[in-house]
Amino acid sequence: MKHLTRLAIGGLTAGLALGTMSTTVHADKAEWTMTTTWSDSIDLIQIDRRWVDTVHRIAGDDIEIDFRAGGSLMPAGEVFDATETGSIDASGDWPGYWAGRDTAFSPLATHTMLFNAVDYLNWIFEWGGWDIYQEIYGEYDMVYLPYGITNNESGFMGRTKIESIDDLDGMRLRLAGRDQGRVLERLGGSQVTLAGDEIYQAVERGVVDGAEFSTPGVDYKIGFHEIVDYWATPGWHQSASVFGVMINKDSWDALPEQTQEALKVAAEATMAWSIAWSERGSMEGTEGFQEAGVEISQMPEEELERVQQVTNEVIVEGACENPLHAKVYHSQISYLEEYATWRDLSVPFNMSRTMDSLPDLDAIEECL
Repeated sequence: MKHLTRLAIGGLTAGLALGTMSTTVHADKAEWTMTTTWSDSIDLIQIDRRWVDTVHRIAGDDIEIDFRAGGSLMPAGEVFDATETGSIDASGDWPGYWAGRDTAFSPLATHTMLFNAVDYLNWIFEWGGWDIYQEIYGEYDMVYLPYGITNNESGFMGRTKIESIDDLDGMRLRLAGRDQGRVLERLGGSQVTLAGDEIYQAVERGVVDGAEFSTPGVDYKIGFHEIVDYWATPGWHQSASVFGVMINKDSWDALPEQTQEALKVAAEATMAWSIAWSERGSMEGTEGFQEAGVEISQMPEEELERVQQVTNEVIVEGACENPLHAKVYHSQISYLEEYATWRDLSVPFNMSRTMDSLPDLDAIEECL
């Protein structure tokens, strides 16, 4: 009987200790404020929300993220500064928006005529990409978790038909991306920079001759099918895109290591989901554009070879303007050369983009 009493008292003591520990853990729970560059009207916000929900599912006892849609706390263009300074703990982004700060952000976000979605996935996790994101965002006191990838974007949409490179001559096109703008200018067009929420009205009112924004699924949900007559594919200007979350370094360092690892795991899971999510959306969006009567044209292979040649020149020239920019491209093109051995042997079941013409790796190496 005394033995049972001792067990009962011991169990009660342990229970009280556990209860106290549980209360302490709850009291130390990190509470973050996070926003994004995307408003509720842009479907890319689903990638941000997926990551936040996944974090709550696997690390909910350790962190609570108060997620706000883009524009609800501050203009989208201000989220970088807000995260860097610690005004907010984190923000979802597309790295290309920060190319004005450092051109190295551009290839972290997308390429003209280079990576597809699987290439970015491979490069990030097995060819050194992860460390490069940390190096570049680390210059601004941030940690970066890439957590979304979409494959090639729709292409240009508008009320003027584009069937060849020559059709671009003199056209004013909404286009995102530093390198993308340089390529377009060499092909005879001119780049117009507009936020995602401004594109619909710009096309509708004829402020621009055409525009690109994202994948067919995202473009359809914005309502482009209501205002365009023509759609030129493929989306050579952005053969894939990466999205992620910028995290203030102090906020990150305040987390226990196991919580940091949970956030990384959530990012990896979200990235895998994002490819399938965007591809299904692209299929559904394409069907929607077809049903709306939008005429779709595909650029001939010989025309794309011309775009590739111009792109390679732009990449090398841009790399030589900034050693860090050169470092990113050198790493990415090295991956393409290394992976080609297996990639080309596995045709037609290969996952990476098969390329006969790559930017000059030796020329880029000289710029490092």
